[in-house]
Amino acid sequence: MEGSPDINTVLTNSLSPDATLRNAAEQQLIQAAETNFSQYLLTLVQELANESAVGHIRAAAGLALKNAFTAREFARQSALQAKWLQQTDQETKTRVKQLSIETLSSPNSRVGGATAQVIASIAAIELPRNQWPDLMHVLVRNVSEGNPHQKQASLTAIGFICESQDQDLRASLVTHSNAILTAVVQGARKEETSNEIRLAAITALGDSLEFVGNNFKHEGERNYIMQVICEATQADDSQIQQGAFGCLNRIMALYYENMRFYMEKALFGLTILGMKSSDEDVAKLAVEFWSTVCEEEIAIEDDNAQVFMQVESSDQMRPFYNFSRVATNEVVPVLLGLLTKQDEDAADDEYNISRAAYQCLQLYAQAVGQSIIPPVIQFVEANLRNEDWHARDAAVSAFGAIMDGPDEKTLEPIVKSGMQPLINMMEDPSVHVRDSTAYALGRITESCSEAIDPTQHLDPLIRSLFNGLMSPKMAASCCWALMNLAERFAGDPGTTQNPLTPHFNSSVTNLLAVTGKLDGEAAVRTAAYEVLNVFVQSAANDSLPAIASLSGVIIERLEQTLPMQTQVVSVEDRITLEDMQTSLCTVLQAIIQRLDKEVGPQGDRVMQVLLQMLTTVGTKSSVPEAAFATISSLSNAMEEEFVKYMDAFSPFLYNALGNQEEPSLCSMAIGLVSDLTRSMGERSQPYCDNFMNYLLNNLRSTTLANQFKPAILQCFGDIAGAIGGHFETYLSVVAQVLQQAATVSANAEGSYEMFDYVVSLREGIMDAWGGIIGAMKTSGKTQVLQPFVASIFQLLNTIATDANRSEALMRAAMGVIGDLADAYPSGELVEGFRQEWLTALIKETRTNRDFQPRTVETARWAREQVKRQVGGTQNVMT
Repeated sequence: MEGSPDINTVLTNSLSPDATLRNAAEQQLIQAAETNFSQYLLTLVQELANESAVGHIRAAAGLALKNAFTAREFARQSALQAKWLQQTDQETKTRVKQLSIETLSSPNSRVGGATAQVIASIAAIELPRNQWPDLMHVLVRNVSEGNPHQKQASLTAIGFICESQDQDLRASLVTHSNAILTAVVQGARKEETSNEIRLAAITALGDSLEFVGNNFKHEGERNYIMQVICEATQADDSQIQQGAFGCLNRIMALYYENMRFYMEKALFGLTILGMKSSDEDVAKLAVEFWSTVCEEEIAIEDDNAQVFMQVESSDQMRPFYNFSRVATNEVVPVLLGLLTKQDEDAADDEYNISRAAYQCLQLYAQAVGQSIIPPVIQFVEANLRNEDWHARDAAVSAFGAIMDGPDEKTLEPIVKSGMQPLINMMEDPSVHVRDSTAYALGRITESCSEAIDPTQHLDPLIRSLFNGLMSPKMAASCCWALMNLAERFAGDPGTTQNPLTPHFNSSVTNLLAVTGKLDGEAAVRTAAYEVLNVFVQSAANDSLPAIASLSGVIIERLEQTLPMQTQVVSVEDRITLEDMQTSLCTVLQAIIQRLDKEVGPQGDRVMQVLLQMLTTVGTKSSVPEAAFATISSLSNAMEEEFVKYMDAFSPFLYNALGNQEEPSLCSMAIGLVSDLTRSMGERSQPYCDNFMNYLLNNLRSTTLANQFKPAILQCFGDIAGAIGGHFETYLSVVAQVLQQAATVSANAEGSYEMFDYVVSLREGIMDAWGGIIGAMKTSGKTQVLQPFVASIFQLLNTIATDANRSEALMRAAMGVIGDLADAYPSGELVEGFRQEWLTALIKETRTNRDFQPRTVETARWAREQVKRQVGGTQNVMT
């Protein structure tokens, strides 16, 4: 690559739209870098600096040079940086940096931008290591004294350096904050005549704001920075305005406590003016400023409430200025006006000014509570019957937007009076208005459902939502609202009737009609199946006969999907089919849970279709997990009778247990072993040798994450509980595993994840011992436990002295203490139970007011068992 034509050709080809040429050129560049890295860098930087070369080739050289130091993958990036640090001679390094700095003055702006990237990528390596100490001073001098191209490129370089996510670099930039600020503020001033330079400076300023905290503490410097930014919001160039509002957003998020003076003097007016800008991008950023204000104030109120609850000193309370509440009457009317700027051709996920205003209004409601209601209700009443659909749409959107924030009791009468007009809006001529109405109803049913009167509103509301379900645009919102309604009116478990009962049969009929359309939209079908699932879960007992009839329909639909496996010709076909099978399994699971033992007559047919599905489904599919969840519910319902399916099903279960390449499926299988053994009891024994082998293999696996281990240990306890004394076969191996697991601990400097893992691991160990102790006791084999009792007490002692605990762990520990005492009634373990730490552990759990009643009850039971041990032995001894 030393000859100029070669490098030109390769760089030209690296930009080619022809993939073959481009890939070949990239391979040539990689080969050249591997052969002689220093020479490769020099060749590229010389081409980048060559003013007589064509601009796009020079830019390509800059890109290749930047890629010599950076990569998306962390390991690759580290390797590239090591090559610069360890395999590149000092002379080459100096030459590359020198030519790069010189090239910042190139009149070709594309070349200047590429050079800025090169400098930023080298800075990411050298600045954290205190190398290239004069870089920032050089860039500052360029901004101060250089030609216009040099100023712009140098500011761009500063921006690239500051936007890096590298934590070491970001930490090192704090020491350069003065130099950075000097450059960017100078370039961003209104006196700068070049818009390109001013834009580059404003962009760099936005990227540097996180590192200039010390400067922001000084009022004089802060005033000057804010003045420059505020003036930039009034620039003639809209991109500069956008950059300035972007800066204000970051400043509000970073330095809220310093903003009171500026809000009063300038920012209220500037941002409201910006929200009214004819440039939509400027307006969106000005709206986002108020979203940031609301987010900060919501967070501050939460933080201060926690400090107050902990009765800590008031100096830990964060400053709170109520900017959003003070500005409500000025900002909210502007937001409401922007809601009317909808674009009827916009895609559903397009972020435009009306969507920005809607998001801000939602946050505003959370930040100011009741204060949002008067201006919004006034707007709604004025526009709900407007001839222009934009105004009607904005009215219903605004009504829905404020459902989360104000007190529900305050909203209740407003929602009650507004429900019927809203339901009527579901018949609006405009599909946009109908869609927004459905979404508003979703918000109401989620946040203010107490306002819905079942006798007055439920019938017309359900009808209107099912009508809306027929429209693909509205379907998701209608489904969301229907699920909220089902959950809201479910009533207590086991109730004979609930407000949904009169609507249950017609709702199921409607949902079956929507889901039965094979030519319908897949997303609508999936959402409708979710609604059906929630309706089944929420149904009262009077609807159980209808649920039994529904089971036949769902099983039949699952059977009809089996031949479709052979008709799959594309990835889209496969995804659609798997979504359908997963949805049907989820509904069937809910049906089985509701019918419980009454599902028995359908058991054979359910298992037959699920086994056929498992036989035909491809790899990396989500269907087996859904099938396993359904089988788990069936086993819970059928209990020991489920054993008749095990010979046919066990090969699939073993395969999943051994499938470490699909961790989620393997995890599901581990949980299913627990469910099956608990359901079948001793009848699961013939399958336990295989279960134990797979579980022990998974424990030793380096492929599976540590998070699998607690569930496996818990599974040992479930197997022991199921097969009783037969578990003696596995006891020595399992006890060794449990003793080894008990040695795992987290040091004080450990991560939160490690602390959580240790707690969950100890929960698993305790659950395992609980199952094993119970199994040995009921089978009269407690003598085989004796060698392991000391290690159980040792772990209990570790738990007692470790502040890192959970309620579940304490409950499991109490269970083991009680089980041990109960298993040795003759006082064989009395010395262990006399330990002060054990008595203290029980008392601490028993008297903890934050624990659930079942945890406290378990601790009381453990205390009684221990009292019987200790007291009984004392009587014998005296």
